[in-house]
Amino acid sequence: MTRIAMGVQYIGTAWNGYQKQPTRDTVQDRLEIALEKFACTRLATTCAGRTDAGVHAIEQVIHFDTELERAPQSWVRGTNAFLPESIVVRWAHVVPADAEGQDFHARFSARSRTYHYVLYNHANPSALLAGRAGWVFRPLDVERMREAARHLIGTHDFSSFRASGCQANTPVKQMHEVNIERRGDVIVFTVRASAFLHHMVRNIVGSLIYVGTGRNRPDWMAEVLDARSRDAAAPTFMPDGLYLASIDYDPKWGLPQEAVSALPF
Repeated sequence: MTRIAMGVQYIGTAWNGYQKQPTRDTVQDRLEIALEKFACTRLATTCAGRTDAGVHAIEQVIHFDTELERAPQSWVRGTNAFLPESIVVRWAHVVPADAEGQDFHARFSARSRTYHYVLYNHANPSALLAGRAGWVFRPLDVERMREAARHLIGTHDFSSFRASGCQANTPVKQMHEVNIERRGDVIVFTVRASAFLHHMVRNIVGSLIYVGTGRNRPDWMAEVLDARSRDAAAPTFMPDGLYLASIDYDPKWGLPQEAVSALPF
């Protein structure tokens, strides 16, 4: 058996999240249907991180095992031929076991994950960013949000930002970076951590918005974190502007990952 890794990009607006559902209207469903049509056999895939309905991916990473021998570019072009335009395979790579005999795993081999949240901050919504960005009509103070975000850096119990249905074994995660950048009327939140809880990024963004509008002071974020209660934080913010940007792996795997942490607009 050969293990193949793939980089997959998608716009999640039309899909019911990443993970397979009986309705077969998810990104994973359509990807596995396309793989089966190309390979003429069923191939079960594993992803680096599941995304919710309406959430996008600049570079999701998946893997699967197969007995078929195909050139990497053949896997890319052949699979794309059966995918809708909102889902694209960007690269494929054969991943042998490492020197210690360990196999690559899209999820468990990941060292960290990076998400972007794109927020349109203007009195009126943008038709051009519909489904691609969140929207807040009240003015936001970026410096206040940056001050609040500093409380999140480090290893913490993120229970206050965890969805009730989260299946993670532990709420303790290491937050490496929370960067907030304004580009005119667009604010981009970049969040990098060892791993994320269900709805964690959207709950963090919602709480930062509370600070940015002046509803809460920046050090309120530390109080929310210490409370370890979902009731302490702001409501879950809309999924429209959330992008799984990149997955970090050890270079030993040789993945041909693209420099895609930047947004495509």
